[in-house]
Amino acid sequence: MRIEGLYGLADPSIRGDLSVPEICRALARGGASVVQIRWKEASSRELLQATRAAREALVGTGTRLVVNDRPDIALLGGADGVHVGDEDLPVAEVRRLVGDRLIVGATVRDLPGALAAAGAGADYVGLGPIFPTTTKVVGVEPRGLQVLAEVAAASPIPVVAIAGIGLENIADVAAAGAHAAAVGSAALRAPDVEARARELVAAFAAGRARRRESA
Repeated sequence: MRIEGLYGLADPSIRGDLSVPEICRALARGGASVVQIRWKEASSRELLQATRAAREALVGTGTRLVVNDRPDIALLGGADGVHVGDEDLPVAEVRRLVGDRLIVGATVRDLPGALAAAGAGADYVGLGPIFPTTTKVVGVEPRGLQVLAEVAAASPIPVVAIAGIGLENIADVAAAGAHAAAVGSAALRAPDVEARARELVAAFAAGRARRRESA
């Protein structure tokens, strides 16, 4: 599974005038390599329907679909992966449930967490919060770019930077070594989600180029 650049978060609580499939399609057309459905308020049935519709919306884009929290919905809905937080099912149990049918991602806070997730069967980790955010992660101090760089350098699996990421800092995240950056509000609150996604992808690429030049 290609995890690089923009990892889009499809959260209809942020952008209520667009459906989940519409959000996913806009992010994909803007260049997101992965789109995660994060819809906490949905019933199981609503989430399953949205996942199946999003899967159809992404046909031909090359963008992978991940479901937040729910390995059962990811399997039934035909998603490519599932992402679990530190209060969800343990990574090892998720891997036992899904086998090799799904990519498994896990939220971690530090390098020991990343190493543990990798050892339990995760394919990638989401590290954060990197920056302060008002949309998620309460009571956890931002990790910052230095911790991101340390974890990205030592982790055996790809590291996705999460929380507080937008146009003003996504290049710095890339320069620090993140394989991808998870972005929700900074893309979904823009008038044109696809256009903003393209800007984020370009900014991430610029940060990657800066990293290569300084190596």
